[in-house]
Amino acid sequence: MKICGITSVGDALIAQEAGADMIGVIAFSQSPRCISPDKIREIFDAVPSLTRCCVSHGPSTREMAAICDLVPDVIQVPSFVQIPDSCTARVFRSIRPGDPLPDDANALIIDASHGSGRNFDAAYAVSVRRSAQVPVFLAGGLTPDNVSEAIRTVHPDGVDVATGVEYAPGKKDREKVRAFVERAKGVKV
Repeated sequence: MKICGITSVGDALIAQEAGADMIGVIAFSQSPRCISPDKIREIFDAVPSLTRCCVSHGPSTREMAAICDLVPDVIQVPSFVQIPDSCTARVFRSIRPGDPLPDDANALIIDASHGSGRNFDAAYAVSVRRSAQVPVFLAGGLTPDNVSEAIRTVHPDGVDVATGVEYAPGKKDREKVRAFVERAKGVKV
């Protein structure tokens, strides 16, 4: 389970304390949650026990190299983004309805939302889950109130949330993060 759109050490610690498995930071993007490489390093250093993911929606070659230089555990990018051969991170590919399933991913993130809070397409998500040869994470419009049902419907390998646990863009709500993690981990499928 990933808490994404982390913009501060404090919010990374909230995710860690709640029991999240992974945090996501956004780099080189138009997102209001986009932070600088220096801030990303600070956050990554604060939570070495969590899986640390850099997310970008279309970085240039230079920006992609800068992301790799941060040494994240995971890089999450769309399938059209080239990953440098020197990059050691696992690659999670963001997909949305209409995208072909990429064959170079360690996992897929079904995410048409890109941090906007727009709900996922359940039929598409179930279809991807059935045909994917790699783990599938579900994102888009998830909240503490709907994550349990989403998991029971799609059976993803993981869930990914940003706006659904915030009180403002890029500002995590401790109680919402705790409730989201608790409810997601409590589902028996």
